[in-house]
Amino acid sequence: MLRICKVTMTLKKSAACGLALLALTPVTVAAQQRLDKVSFGTNWVAEAEHGGHYQALADGTYRRYGLDVTIVPGGPNVNNRILLAVGKLDFFMSANTLQSFDAVEQKIPTLAVAAMFQKDPQVLMAHPDAGIERFEDLKKLTLFISKEGLASYFQWLKADFGFSEAQVKPYTSNPQPFLADKRSAMQGYVTSEPFVIEKRARFKPKVFLLADQGFSSYSTLIETRRDLVAKKPDLVQRFVDASIIGWMNYLYRDNRAANALIKKQNPEMTDELLAYSIATMKQYGIVDSGDAATLGVGALAVRRAVPPLARRHLLRLPSHLVERHQAELEMAAAR
Repeated sequence: MLRICKVTMTLKKSAACGLALLALTPVTVAAQQRLDKVSFGTNWVAEAEHGGHYQALADGTYRRYGLDVTIVPGGPNVNNRILLAVGKLDFFMSANTLQSFDAVEQKIPTLAVAAMFQKDPQVLMAHPDAGIERFEDLKKLTLFISKEGLASYFQWLKADFGFSEAQVKPYTSNPQPFLADKRSAMQGYVTSEPFVIEKRARFKPKVFLLADQGFSSYSTLIETRRDLVAKKPDLVQRFVDASIIGWMNYLYRDNRAANALIKKQNPEMTDELLAYSIATMKQYGIVDSGDAATLGVGALAVRRAVPPLARRHLLRLPSHLVERHQAELEMAAAR
C-alpha cells in the first residue's frame, strides 16, 4: 500500500529530518547502477516554492533513490497537467486539493499521493491606503484572478464569502493593472508577490492569506497517474520519499546548489527573492506545520482533504465518485 512518509516528524525535529531519513534508507548498488527515468512537471517557472525538488535533484537524493529525474518547468503558456494525463510526464505538481476532485469529475486518471505544502500560500493583496481592513472588504474591489484561480479557490470564495465573478478581471502574471488601480486586489503567493510589489512600487501591500480565512486546501501536491501507482508503486514511493528529504534539506540545510539550478532554469530569479521565499515558507509553516507536525512532511489526511473544503464541490459529484476518491485518498495517506 502506498504510504507518505515512514518517519514521523515534529517541528522541533524538522531541521534534522533529512539526515534522519537518509540514515534510515539504505542505498543499494543496484539503485546506483540502474536508475529509473522519471519526469516531473511543475506548475510554474523555477522558483523557491519548488525548491525541495531541485534540492533532491542537485544534491543527489533522487539518484540515491534510484531515480534519474528531469524537472519540466511550467509557466504561463505551459500546461503540464495535461501532459501528465496523456503519459508525457510521470508526476505533476498540483496547485491544490480541489484539482484532485476535478480530476474525478472529469474522469482524468490521476491521483494525488503527497502534499508538500500543508498551507496553501495563496493570498489576495490590496493597496494599503484603500480602506481594506477586513477580508470581506475585498468584495468591494476589482479582483485580478487567473483562470486557474477562478476554477479553484475562487469557487470557495463565492461559496463561503459571497464573492462574485462580476468583480473579476484576468490576472496574467503582470502586476501593473493592480498597481494602476487602487480599488483593486491581486492574487499571489505569500512567498513571492508581496516582495515583488514592495520592490517595484515601494509600498507594502495589504496581504490576506486564504489559509487564515479557512481555505484548508493542501498545496503543491505530487500527482501521478493511477496506472503508474498500480504498476510501479515502488517507483512512486521512492519519488515521494526522496522529495520529502529534498524539502527538509532545502529549508534547513545547504541549498546553494538547488538555488543555482533554479536560477539556471529561470534566469530572472534573484538571490534576494529566493531568500525571501525560503524565510516566508519557514515563517508561515508552509511545509512543516499542520498535519506534517505529527504525520510527517508530505502528509495527506483524509479528514482534512475532504471536509469541509470540498463539501460543496463534492455535492456536484455522483456519490460513487465521491466514495471512490475518498477511498483513494485513504490509500495514499495510509502509513
